[in-house]
Amino acid sequence: MILATGASGQVGSVLARTPGVVAIDVDALDLATGDPGPVLDRLAPTAVVNTAAYTGVDRAEDDRDLAFAINGAGAGRLAEACAARGIRLVHISTDYVFDGASARPYREDDPTAPINVYGASKLAGERAVLAAGGTVMRTSWVFSATGANFVKTIVRLATERPELRIVADQRGCPTHAAEVARMALALVAHPVGVYHACGDGPTTWHAFAQAIVDAARARRPIACARVLPIATADYPTPARRPRMSILDTAKVRALGIVPAPWTIGLQQAIGELLP
Repeated sequence: MILATGASGQVGSVLARTPGVVAIDVDALDLATGDPGPVLDRLAPTAVVNTAAYTGVDRAEDDRDLAFAINGAGAGRLAEACAARGIRLVHISTDYVFDGASARPYREDDPTAPINVYGASKLAGERAVLAAGGTVMRTSWVFSATGANFVKTIVRLATERPELRIVADQRGCPTHAAEVARMALALVAHPVGVYHACGDGPTTWHAFAQAIVDAARARRPIACARVLPIATADYPTPARRPRMSILDTAKVRALGIVPAPWTIGLQQAIGELLP
């Protein structure tokens, strides 16, 4: 049996519906303060996929302690508890551990340099997990029909507004939550290490938004008629975002784990949001 944390999250909710996986949420294990040991002893999983995280990128700028408690120290306690019991751990991390200054897609061994609190807290978790012998899987721009994410936000705004203005100078790879779950489960059977696993096809937030609007319009009439590109400077946020956070997935592809195009997942998510 594989245990998944973060059952109410985007990836955790997918894992909760997966045969052979038992998913728990914060009520069973609070990574901010809890001891994972009793849960692991009671459920006795062969592996754990940790999707539980503090994911509020902007909120984390003012909530540093909690972000580090969950994403850093909490992930570390879970990794140590798994290691003590011989349980394999796959920990989900993020492209935001990079600063976005690279001219090419980031490889697993590239230097990390987060530019916001969220990324720094996730990097702290990565280091703790790796020190305990766990696996880190970095992914990016996760979306689904559940939880809070870019696709849901754009669909809502597109039904309300005739025009959207979306940042066009940040590049990354959207990843459907089901793909994150699939690839994380696949990594359970592979050597410990750091892996990049995200949706196939780099894009910008603006192009991603345009694809969302087009997919929504194909299913029903919407208010949005135009999606205009803007610069990051025109849309200031509390947390800085990396301008380029495309992840190189050659390492997982060599294992036979081939990321699906994010456009496939987008059609599925839109179908669930606009049946």
